[in-house]
Amino acid sequence: MNIQDIKPAEGSTHKRKRVGRGVASGHGKTSCKGHKGQKARSGGSMGLGFEGGQMPLQRRVPKRGFTNIFGKTYATINLDSLNELKGIDLITPAVLKEKRIVKDLKDGLKVLGNGKIERPITVQAAAFSASAMEKITAAGGKAEVL
Repeated sequence: MNIQDIKPAEGSTHKRKRVGRGVASGHGKTSCKGHKGQKARSGGSMGLGFEGGQMPLQRRVPKRGFTNIFGKTYATINLDSLNELKGIDLITPAVLKEKRIVKDLKDGLKVLGNGKIERPITVQAAAFSASAMEKITAAGGKAEVL
């Protein structure tokens, strides 16, 4: 098989509708837009969410909550995931990203205390939960805040 032999699946492609090319084409004169009216005009499409002059849904629904613009969004990882990393004694956010354990680091990494750690390791992260820090030091390791 060669690249030039590849064709789209049958029925998946359609012929383009060529409008405004004469009465004989079947798509001439009004170019499939009917007669007059807002939708027949150039630029006559209504905006997204337009409801014909009625108050749009996004303006009818009450706004709730609060977004803290100074808030930090941490990528999280639990101790049981760190325990599975055999042979690595220094665990940093860069190592976890390289191993594809965390995808997006956002504002840093936070280590949570779910699970247990059985060997002394050094963990570097932006934040630790109290239980995670306690378990790491109890196992003989170090929790370093970046």
